Amino acid sequence: MIRYSSSVALYPPAKINLVLKVLDRLSTGYHQIWSLMQTVGLEDELLLSLNPDSRSITLHCDGWVGAPGRENLVHRAAQSMLEASGIHVGLNIRLKKRIPVAAGLGGGSSDAAATLIGLNHLLALQWPTARLCEVGRKLGSDIPFFFFAPSARVSGWGEKVSPFTLVGGRWIVLVYPGFPISTTAAYAQLDAARTYVPSLPAWCRSFDESPVVDWDTLLPLMVNDFEPHVYARYPALLRIKTTLLEAGAQAALLSGSGATVFGVFRDEAGARAAQQTLGCQANWRVYVVPTRSSPLVPETPRSSSGREAL
Repeated sequence: MIRYSSSVALYPPAKINLVLKVLDRLSTGYHQIWSLMQTVGLEDELLLSLNPDSRSITLHCDGWVGAPGRENLVHRAAQSMLEASGIHVGLNIRLKKRIPVAAGLGGGSSDAAATLIGLNHLLALQWPTARLCEVGRKLGSDIPFFFFAPSARVSGWGEKVSPFTLVGGRWIVLVYPGFPISTTAAYAQLDAARTYVPSLPAWCRSFDESPVVDWDTLLPLMVNDFEPHVYARYPALLRIKTTLLEAGAQAALLSGSGATVFGVFRDEAGARAAQQTLGCQANWRVYVVPTRSSPLVPETPRSSSGREAL
């Protein structure tokens, strides 16, 4: 019997949507989208250890009350990977949550992608990215992006991903208002309010041909089709966006279908000044993080000091 003793740590990052256009609805129920996504330095912590003396998956989640056991996306990702590889071995998983749940930041999808990447490493499968995407897209439409992060164009229903280089870094202020928003409900609200489905703007198509994008070009084009409808139902989110802009953000936008609103700042000092303005609200959780410039890869465990969001 093969004896596995390896363990590995991964730090799944949150994502923000710098552009999110929602197009027509497919017969499958999914919507076609066109999005520019970017990972940021708010990260969960995932520890994977193979247990050759067991055939079960054990999942411990710290700092989060969510889907238990087999219903959890991390558990489902691990089970799918083991089944697809044909390897029967036990697995111990510890997940420490820092990314808010149902917040438009893709935390669950990032955790699932990290699970697949980690198992690909531990099992020495050497599967290419395309095969990891094949497993991941069956679990969730946002998962393929994280195999191409930190920056990528995403289209179709999330399965078409192409990386690009976003030149330069920025500091991001993430403001989670303390309540989740259902993605399914947000899409339903968008569909009910629309009288027609807009076509993809020409400037979006021009980005499809650009391997390199700079912030100065991108900032004035940032848009999220969910914003008018989500803000109408949740006025507090519009107040967050307005406050971020008044505090000096170069741009502010809803991420995904919400509920997180983020502001883009040129430097850390400006971002932390904005944090002081926004942090006085009792239910708001405010994070100051840089944009990421590295992909999601297996690592040795890091020190826990300094890893908590500020």
